[in-house]
Amino acid sequence: MNHVIRAVQPEEWAKAKEIRLAALKDPAAPVAFLETYEQGLAHPDSFWQQRTADASPRNGARSGQFIAEAPDGSWSGSVAVLIEEAGGSDFFGAAITQAQGHLVGVYVRPEQRGSGLLGALVAEALDWAWSRQEPQLSRVRLYVHEDNPRARAAYRKLGFVPTGTVVPFELDPLAKELEMAIERP
Repeated sequence: MNHVIRAVQPEEWAKAKEIRLAALKDPAAPVAFLETYEQGLAHPDSFWQQRTADASPRNGARSGQFIAEAPDGSWSGSVAVLIEEAGGSDFFGAAITQAQGHLVGVYVRPEQRGSGLLGALVAEALDWAWSRQEPQLSRVRLYVHEDNPRARAAYRKLGFVPTGTVVPFELDPLAKELEMAIERP
């Protein structure tokens, strides 16, 4: 693998926007993301600037975005982890009972799938999550659409296991999202 896995920097908002829009155009996007391409495209640059600044991991940050940068400077993948504190509620409205990370926005460009980039991105995100002192996280979770067996298999390979929690998929209430989690080592 000839990519550098690193945290996104606030000034890289245009690249963060580009890779997110690429992810939302992917054929798997309807079962992988809670946003459509049209919704993403409609956001002004100020949205992307703030989103990227907020996702630049630093001491006390509530989220971290990590990218796979190719030798030519292009981005081949991205993943973010959100910090969820016990006592709050998640974006599905469910109570959060323990301090945990929430892996979101997982994307690897099709030509790079199977190259190990997903594992490297998730490992970097987990390292950041486990290194936090306040709050110290007990696990990292993610949700995967019931009709996305490729993603479920990839997450299992990385050590995530189904928890049994199932929630409705926001874009299609007849579909379900399955929670998977990995415990702190």
